[in-house]
Amino acid sequence: MEGKGMNRRFNVVFGLMVFAVLLASHSFAAHGEKQADKKAILIVAFGTTVPEAQKVFDGIDQRVRKEFRNTEIRWGYTSSIVRAKLARQGKVLDSPEVALAKLMDEHYTHVAILSLHTIPGEEFHDLYRNSRLFEQMAGGFKKVAVAPPLLSSHDDMVRVAKAVIGHVPRERKPEETVLLMGHGSEKHPADALYSALNQAFTELDPNVRLATVSGYPSLQDVMPKIAKSKSGKVYLMPFMLVAGDHAMNDMAGDEPDSWKSILKGKGHHCEIVMKGTGEYPEIVDVWMDHLRAVYTGL
Repeated sequence: MEGKGMNRRFNVVFGLMVFAVLLASHSFAAHGEKQADKKAILIVAFGTTVPEAQKVFDGIDQRVRKEFRNTEIRWGYTSSIVRAKLARQGKVLDSPEVALAKLMDEHYTHVAILSLHTIPGEEFHDLYRNSRLFEQMAGGFKKVAVAPPLLSSHDDMVRVAKAVIGHVPRERKPEETVLLMGHGSEKHPADALYSALNQAFTELDPNVRLATVSGYPSLQDVMPKIAKSKSGKVYLMPFMLVAGDHAMNDMAGDEPDSWKSILKGKGHHCEIVMKGTGEYPEIVDVWMDHLRAVYTGL
């Protein structure tokens, strides 16, 4: 009796082992099956909490969806502060990394990332480095391609400079200064691109200048040139994706350290143009060209 009981237990255990092996074999076989290609586009920006600025993102979103009709489109905001503030308003926005993880979990195989950054600075390189990791992990994407930011070539510089000057208010007179506010990145070598763009502006129009909030050239760097202008009028325009917090406060705010207040203190009259680069179709064209190039290479 004891022998028969042992045989039964052995048969049960053996049967369970065989079942487990067959189940595992089936799982490995399924894992090894060729996965159908699924493409997606991830649009990445710093983010914004300003409702008017959000409309700029909506416009870019519509352009991408119109051209890539059969492709899944997602968004990622790099700023944790912006994401947290939006979350308190009941609006959930993913970081680029979370957005990529979700796409991977949904079995997308190829992702093109549209970077809405202006220069290839620290944020862009973080995005590039982190996104490539999703190719390297087990079960990761077959390919992730990151489109270059706005200013990535001499041709980009010329196109962007012409586009901005083309959107200066028509009533502006040639002797009146146009001062653009860029963000800047004083700790990153890509900050030098702002100086190059500033040169591109002045070659097209000697009274159009670019300064940055946290890089070179600063407002103090361009003030001597503005002081030499034959007109006391200055058009202030943001050179940023959206006319958000920097534009509203650092550029056009009433605080004593805003650009408007500083220029007024020097005797200049300021005209404010609240329009981000994401509102210029010709500039969005540059981003779209970058996206198109990497998408076709997926």
